Amino acid sequence: MNSGTTVFSNRVPARRLRWAKRILGQLGISPEEAVRMLLAQIELRNGLPFDVRLAPGSLLSPDEQAAAWTEALGAY
Repeated sequence: MNSGTTVFSNRVPARRLRWAKRILGQLGISPEEAVRMLLAQIELRNGLPFDVRLAPGSLLSPDEQAAAWTEALGAY
């Protein structure tokens, strides 16, 4: 009987999984659910749901961060 699902396993550092479980637990989801969400987003977007690049973008100064925040969300 084929249920249309498959088992997927992956090796990750134990420390990374512990931290992820803590954060995801606060969000009310499990690591397994997070992986399913990631795969769904890959399917919907036909690619990763975040930028992947070789060189990091430039970091904003605190003043630039504050200006960007105010522009996007209004005054704090």
